[in-house]
Amino acid sequence: MRLNRVAVLVLEGAKPLDVGIPAQVFTTRASMPYEVRVCGPTPGLVTGGDGLSYYVADGLDALAWADIVFIPGFRFPDREDPPPAVVEALIAAHDRGARLAAISTGAFALAATGLLDGKRATTHWHYTRQLAAKHPLVRVDENVLFVDEGSVLTSAGAASGIDLCLHILRGDVGVAASNHAARRLVAAPHRSGGQAQYVPRSVPEPVGQRFAATREWALRRLDKNLTLEVLARHAAVSPRTFSRRFVEDAGYTPMQWLMRARVDAAREMLELSSRSVEQIAAAVGLGTGANLRKHFQRILGTTPSAYRRTFTPGEIVADRGAPAAGPRV
Repeated sequence: MRLNRVAVLVLEGAKPLDVGIPAQVFTTRASMPYEVRVCGPTPGLVTGGDGLSYYVADGLDALAWADIVFIPGFRFPDREDPPPAVVEALIAAHDRGARLAAISTGAFALAATGLLDGKRATTHWHYTRQLAAKHPLVRVDENVLFVDEGSVLTSAGAASGIDLCLHILRGDVGVAASNHAARRLVAAPHRSGGQAQYVPRSVPEPVGQRFAATREWALRRLDKNLTLEVLARHAAVSPRTFSRRFVEDAGYTPMQWLMRARVDAAREMLELSSRSVEQIAAAVGLGTGANLRKHFQRILGTTPSAYRRTFTPGEIVADRGAPAAGPRV
């Protein structure tokens, strides 16, 4: 049986982890029916990112050979398009039936082909807005680890390239082989939630500072009943004016912003204290554990307990009975 052919396309400024993940996951071995070629726009030396360069034996002819083409992330993706010859080779490979899979900011190179137009896609959370602005026909989903649109696939930041590769393995060779590969990589076969949980804050930096004092005031009183009227009264404007101008500043309605602020405060308590979910829900103004779980899942795509297991230091995990630490909001 012919081995499945995998090409890893190294562009100028390619990120080392993005290149290494598919090259390692799909490397030929008895349990893996794949053959891998690492290629570039031309054979020879390609200057990579983060102090590394790559010597590639193959040029774009490898894309005509491959069944799957991986496109690792590269430097300045929102400013620099891949060379036209690369774009043409990617389109030709897709037309021939190859799957194209972008890791992290490799989504920009894939979007440059037009093959993501009208489709869902993701990229590293730091670049999701730039991808949406540069390619407005792409339906950018900033909360997921990867998106499978059949013949075109995209993943979030570098480590989610592992999630994407394991997903492809599950479809190609089955769950057992994918799980075996995950164990070899010392990686989870499935990760809970999307990349939203890895963004430092759910509440983005506001564009303006018109209501900065009111936002700061609210952040110190998240456990209180903060209605639109209460916030507008503090800002000394009408609720209608406050709501309209707040959206202009922050990009969210006041109540959407407040909910994300409460979820962020809950994240810190989950990370830094041994409080129960019910205690945390009360402390951030969400009332019940069930209410916190609902909004946590909606905003971050995971549960409070899964988040705590992922991000809590070991000593807190081991000491659930310790006195609760004070909240940091």
